[in-house]
Amino acid sequence: MSRERFAAEIVAAGTARSVAAPDNTFAVPDDAGSPGDIVLLARTTSGEPPVHNVVCSLADGLSAKAALWRLALGLGHPASHSTAVLAEADACLRSPGIDDPALLDCTSMPFVTIDNAGSRDLDQAIFVEASSDGFCVRYALADASYYVRPGSALFEEAIARGASYYMPGVSIPMLPRSLSEGLISLCAKEARRSVVMEMQLDTEGRCSSAKLVRAKIRSRAKLTYAAVQAFYAAGDHHPLAGTAYAESLRCLAEVGKLRIALARAADVVSFHRSEVDVQIEGASFSLVSDRRLPIERYNEQISLLCNVEGARMIAHEGVQGVFKVHGPPPSDKLERFVRLVDALVQVRGLDRDSWRWHRGREPLADYIDRLPRSGPHAHVSQAIERQAMMTNIGSAFSTGAAPHHGVGAEAYARFSAPMREVVGVFTHKEALEHAGLIPQGDPEADVELRERVVTSANRARQRQSRLTKSVNQHVLDTLMARELKMGERQRWRVGTLLGMSATKLYVQLDLPPIEIKVYVRDLPRDGARPRILAHGASFQLGDREIAVGDRLELRVSGRSERSGRWAFEMRFL
Repeated sequence: MSRERFAAEIVAAGTARSVAAPDNTFAVPDDAGSPGDIVLLARTTSGEPPVHNVVCSLADGLSAKAALWRLALGLGHPASHSTAVLAEADACLRSPGIDDPALLDCTSMPFVTIDNAGSRDLDQAIFVEASSDGFCVRYALADASYYVRPGSALFEEAIARGASYYMPGVSIPMLPRSLSEGLISLCAKEARRSVVMEMQLDTEGRCSSAKLVRAKIRSRAKLTYAAVQAFYAAGDHHPLAGTAYAESLRCLAEVGKLRIALARAADVVSFHRSEVDVQIEGASFSLVSDRRLPIERYNEQISLLCNVEGARMIAHEGVQGVFKVHGPPPSDKLERFVRLVDALVQVRGLDRDSWRWHRGREPLADYIDRLPRSGPHAHVSQAIERQAMMTNIGSAFSTGAAPHHGVGAEAYARFSAPMREVVGVFTHKEALEHAGLIPQGDPEADVELRERVVTSANRARQRQSRLTKSVNQHVLDTLMARELKMGERQRWRVGTLLGMSATKLYVQLDLPPIEIKVYVRDLPRDGARPRILAHGASFQLGDREIAVGDRLELRVSGRSERSGRWAFEMRFL
């Protein structure tokens, strides 16, 4: 008898079809779900015909979550793991290795996790304490490499998936949830295996030494960013002030600020960007502008520090390291940016000394920081910053150590996501071998394995990008279709022109806080042909010259049946 799990959509009572292969329809129990529901089925082949039973419901058919599942499954993201993988996960649960005498007992230390409220795959826990000459930062990482070993079905599945994948309200984990949200996850109040990066920092936040230990920890609490930020604001009046980990949280803020200052001194650009949080509300979506809290930046700095120090550990001959590399912006892109800013200063009549970027004499980070964030020209700053972001190139995983421009490091490795990235599993294995904490593997086999890991990791980044793009398009389609049902006056949305190309304009709406592509050929213009002017700083449409940073209004007017894109009307403020 063999069992297979896969996602299906209920078509009618007693009938379902595979989401990944919609032409495959089969019988299910009459109470399997309502039409449109997305369910996880188990197929048992002990006779003919096979029997399909519901393991669990993934989404109600009328919900927005069901639409996201259809997108993900249609792109080839599996909803479940193979029978062999699940069997190995069950074996891990039966023999968790948490009482391993080789583990350093750190359960008395007040580690905590800090994540989003809905996070369940908890990769990291933190404990920071002041020392006589600075700080000691202990960053506990889930010990995924202990359970997910080369040659196992779990490892092969991790190679196949490359990473966990995320959509609003939906996750598709690299490892079975019994591990990624259970045994391996650093859940509060539970003893867990961990790889702890212990880092000694001086009073300015510079790391003087770092080492890895394999330990047993017990996180005291699962904290949210919002709760910790509220503690920072309220101080001794907040409930967290009386906890055993309150001082660690205070030290975390101190270290975070020091590390941010060091990054700033190294000319690392910190863009003032707001992220858009897509939230599911029953059958629909809502968009919320989500500006990052200071605690998120502090926590990020610890993760970056861990990854930089980890990279330094494995950047040695004979270690099969995997690194994330990120080159600086190409010179020609920076030159185009300089020309655009110079032209924009002239077009808008701005003060040259205040608004120009003096490349060669002034780091880009300094220029971005001194742009005004309030007042009559705040939207011009927003547009310039967006253009500066466009000069960047992408990062990639590599077998060779090389600088990471985005974080200002000579080498960078992904130590901090061992349950969510196969590269983290492999990197932990190599680092632990190099530290003498586990036996050395076969060097020749690891060379080949490293190549597979790098290929898988880079492919996973591309797959997440495609998934995110598909989700964003679906959300936009849903919102625009909803807009069309509103009155014409209600459909006007205020926004800022961020940039342009020969074929489209890029507009950031105030509400909902999303970036819209407006195709120039779809604009009503009485036969006038648009012309790009001043190195892309402005364009002329009819008798009107429109500049980057201008405020305008858009109204969706319909959708092209031929191209599938949305068309807009535009007017200026």
